Amino acid sequence: MVQSLNTAQITPFHQKVKSPLTKQKITVLQINLGRRCNLACTHCHVEASPKRTEELSPEICEQLIEIINRFEQIETVDLTGGAPEMNYGFRPLVEAAREKGKEVIVRSNLTIFFEPGFEDLPEYFARHQLRVVASLPCYLQENVDKQRGAGVYNESIEAIKKLNQLGYGNDPNLILDLVYNPGLPVSNSFSLTPDQQKLEQDYKEYLNERFDLKFNNLFTITNLPIGRTKQYLQRRNLEKPYLQFLEENYNPVTLPQLMCRNELSIDYLGNIYDCDFNQMEGLPAKMKNGKNLTVAELLKAESLDVIEMIQTASYCYGCTAGSGSSCGGSLI
Repeated sequence: MVQSLNTAQITPFHQKVKSPLTKQKITVLQINLGRRCNLACTHCHVEASPKRTEELSPEICEQLIEIINRFEQIETVDLTGGAPEMNYGFRPLVEAAREKGKEVIVRSNLTIFFEPGFEDLPEYFARHQLRVVASLPCYLQENVDKQRGAGVYNESIEAIKKLNQLGYGNDPNLILDLVYNPGLPVSNSFSLTPDQQKLEQDYKEYLNERFDLKFNNLFTITNLPIGRTKQYLQRRNLEKPYLQFLEENYNPVTLPQLMCRNELSIDYLGNIYDCDFNQMEGLPAKMKNGKNLTVAELLKAESLDVIEMIQTASYCYGCTAGSGSSCGGSLI
């Protein structure tokens, strides 16, 4: 669906929402373990790469384990990066969370399985019953390699085969989800992400017929104008038109399901944000007294529910356009 753009200014998101966007009970911790990655994808909002060295410290890791142990209300620990598996703290956090009976999500690029020292990851994932959310931005090789680098598609297919052999996609305790990202626009003829259910069916049919692969769910995620995507759009003078397009497609029905409502996003320094996108744009979560929130402050407060108002920006239109977008795919 392509919309014509107008030349009006972008409405501040908090004005569009009209009533304040407030937190609900926190049930999800999403932890960015660092920016080290074996890939450097063109759409990466984290701007991760093999050259990045930022990662979790032992001190912050211990604080996070204390939070996992202390707060029963946490249902899910969502580990991301970079390639989370490459950064300090990955396995200690997995094991602490699983010991407390939490669901653990690992956001994997799949190709990490073929890096020296990480060959045991598929078995490790299965042993700890991790939910794998894996980037495969298209089921066609040309589109994947264009976004993520030559050879990534073939390695991703081989990685899914390994996971399938261990029971992923079949065993109800071994969930494998794939993530679709649209290609970056080359002009101002923008379009929303495709219908998630229909595209999931297309993925399943193609991957099953071509490679005999199985997976559970497909998540469609809108490219937000932050990180490398923002830089790409700015180079082509497309950032403002793209934001206008997202605003034109704003859908208030998405608001109750936004991932920022019940999630804390934590960076490798222990700073806390309402979502991963705010983290990448340096927009910290605020306590009721206006102070920036950290993991240490949570422990001191003995509560996860210390945020009243969610911090918003113009890129929030990316999560609320059309069917909505989140780390778990479309919202409606």
